[in-house]
Amino acid sequence: MNAYIFPGQGAQFTGMGLDLYEQSPLAQELFEQANDILGFNITDIMFEGSAEALKETKVTQPAIFLHSVILAKTLGDSFKPDMVAGHSLGEFSALVANGSLNFEDGLKLVSQRALAMQKACELQPSTMAAVLGLEDAAVEAICKATEGVVVAANYNCPGQLVISGEINAVNAACEALKEAGARRALVLPVGGAFHSPLMEPAREELAAAIEGTAFNKPNCPIYQNVTANAVTNETAIKSNLISQLTAPVRWTQSVQQMLADGASLFTEVGPGKVLQGLVKKIDRASEVTSATFESSL
Repeated sequence: MNAYIFPGQGAQFTGMGLDLYEQSPLAQELFEQANDILGFNITDIMFEGSAEALKETKVTQPAIFLHSVILAKTLGDSFKPDMVAGHSLGEFSALVANGSLNFEDGLKLVSQRALAMQKACELQPSTMAAVLGLEDAAVEAICKATEGVVVAANYNCPGQLVISGEINAVNAACEALKEAGARRALVLPVGGAFHSPLMEPAREELAAAIEGTAFNKPNCPIYQNVTANAVTNETAIKSNLISQLTAPVRWTQSVQQMLADGASLFTEVGPGKVLQGLVKKIDRASEVTSATFESSL
């Protein structure tokens, strides 16, 4: 069974999508449509902008979404997912890929999500940290014992977990985690505490937008971050998507469930190879690859 997986924030790079734009009339049309929907030329930033400009949340999230979704659309008949999943932001790309959302609605929601998260970040200084070399349960226990808001946010692969919360609480948890034997507990260069209770204002804002958007019956199951299980019901998909901003990304558990349900090949669609690396760490025997567009021009 073919599992298609879609990356999240952090996979961006200068020049992303330019090859698609230059070689595919369909891609060019979709990129131009995206510029109109967003009200600014995101293509200029993606193709020629600085790494700094690309790092802005309001740019990064739509840029990664566009790269993934447009690449998937240019694959034509060869794109036949049996199951899909996306890491955080990548869940929106996955929902367009499996027909739950149309391109325009997906892009609008991603843009609204990015702006809502940016606002939530500005309300309260917060951060995230990567923790390597400890069992999940040990990380969860230390977060629980730390004063202030700090929670497990991303279960990326065994021995790699990201925590999220208030700056002081994250710093204190990092010290305690190192004392407990973590190989590393490193604060990340991010502007906020994604997938933590501090994203509640963004969750409320995004909930209204998601509730007001039409979702279709998907053509294959999506393994959502919140549940790590196959979901095909539109109401459940919406509910999980709303919960996602304040709940952890259960990537390890999602991949394990996809394998249990018969996934034999994981194809990453979008910039970078981060998810392929995580899949191999979750299950060394898994077959992974990148989606590539073959130009007929």
